[in-house]
Amino acid sequence: MRINRLYFWYIMRLYTKNVLAILVGLSFVFALIDYLNSASEIKGSANQHILYIYYVAQKALSVVYPLALIFGAIMTKSSMVKQNTIGALHSFGYTKSRLLTPILIVALTVYLSFVWLQTTEFAHADEDAFAISTGQSSANSKNLFFKYNNTYVYIDELDAATKQIKRLSLFETKNNQVLYTMKAPYADFDGKSWVVHNGTMQTYIYKDDILKRYQESFHKTFVTLKGYKPTIMDSLQSGKDMTLIDAFATLKLLKKQKMETAKIRATIYEKIIFPLFVFGAIIVLFIKIPSYARFANSTLVSAFAIGGTLVSWGLLMGFGRLSLGGVISPEIAYGLPVIILSIYAFYLFIQREKLS
Repeated sequence: MRINRLYFWYIMRLYTKNVLAILVGLSFVFALIDYLNSASEIKGSANQHILYIYYVAQKALSVVYPLALIFGAIMTKSSMVKQNTIGALHSFGYTKSRLLTPILIVALTVYLSFVWLQTTEFAHADEDAFAISTGQSSANSKNLFFKYNNTYVYIDELDAATKQIKRLSLFETKNNQVLYTMKAPYADFDGKSWVVHNGTMQTYIYKDDILKRYQESFHKTFVTLKGYKPTIMDSLQSGKDMTLIDAFATLKLLKKQKMETAKIRATIYEKIIFPLFVFGAIIVLFIKIPSYARFANSTLVSAFAIGGTLVSWGLLMGFGRLSLGGVISPEIAYGLPVIILSIYAFYLFIQREKLS
């Protein structure tokens, strides 16, 4: 039993160390290149520059962590092959599935950690970095226009930080007729809905589908836009990154409004489904990389494995961009490649276990 624990913790520590080294290195290079391209645009003190690097590094972490998990597995297997650790463990009766277990546990822990981070402000790192580089507030969005049930909404300015709308217009329609229009100087979010203050409403009166007159009324308060959180409106209209919580809430609202959901589904799949290709890739590479140095050049094999991973990752990213643009279905772009790779990995795993 003690031998089991020793092998398990040895592989887990080695893999974790490799993943952290690669993750920090890739993120640093990503952040450094981005900073060198944007340094001249950043105004203000050294603190602004440091904050910019900090936010870009956060964005880099969320992008490159799947690569770090795969590269870490390649480095771990190669290191154990060079030191003949794999051969020694096999001689003690350890199968590839048992050697894979600590690696997959670490990979799953990292994956779940980053999924959780996508439910926090971590998801807004890119827009925070953009705000610093442009000198603009990331909280304010202007000229927003969208549909809410039978009401068309125009917002002159939305301040997501203070949860306030400045200058709001509402137009409710039914059977191709405008029922009323309302204009108000501001509105506040009460946690569930928007409370419009000091709104002036014009109600249109029709007879035989012909507009006859309108009535004007004043509303000190008027409740509308139920469920439309400030961050949801801000992200949906401006294309900014949103947290997973806001993304699911937005998906629910869009379905209720019977509006197109492809873009928001692609955003959710990018954060949850896309990184799952890591597990299939780790299993395939760990099985395919020879376990004994005499069977192949380990350096050359590792180079081919890394190159193949980069090509596959690039293709998956390309499919993702196409789905965000509405060219292909998000389910096909993200789900289908992950399912195919997972089936292949499972097949290899079962075949290898039969030979063990």
